[in-house]
Amino acid sequence: MYRDVYSGRVKHNGEEDRVTLIAALNYAISLVCLKRFEEAKSLLRKVMPVARRVLGDTHDHTLRMREIYARALYYDPDATLDDLHEAVATLEDTERIAHPITKGIENELRDARAALRARENAATVDPD
Repeated sequence: MYRDVYSGRVKHNGEEDRVTLIAALNYAISLVCLKRFEEAKSLLRKVMPVARRVLGDTHDHTLRMREIYARALYYDPDATLDDLHEAVATLEDTERIAHPITKGIENELRDARAALRARENAATVDPD
């Protein structure tokens, strides 16, 4: 359903429309909830630059897209160390940009760092 809404918004309003970007964000959130991480990452890689250009770096929707992107990276059980590093870096940068609305981002950053530490610890115990 969210994919259809997003596709319809793109068709009728264009990719640079604020409502289209909200539809993309909702679609990405649903993909992460469904554990379709690759699709979420692909979508967000496409729409985040548009959101930054149209809405600005500090807009709530742009920041939320970055947060959801990081979540798609570190929730993925197949995430690589590079993915986890990217998630932490994305959340650190987002937290810096968003500072007074960072409580939710701080929680995501804490969880992403924990996932990174767990993977790094597992890699040192079992290098395979």
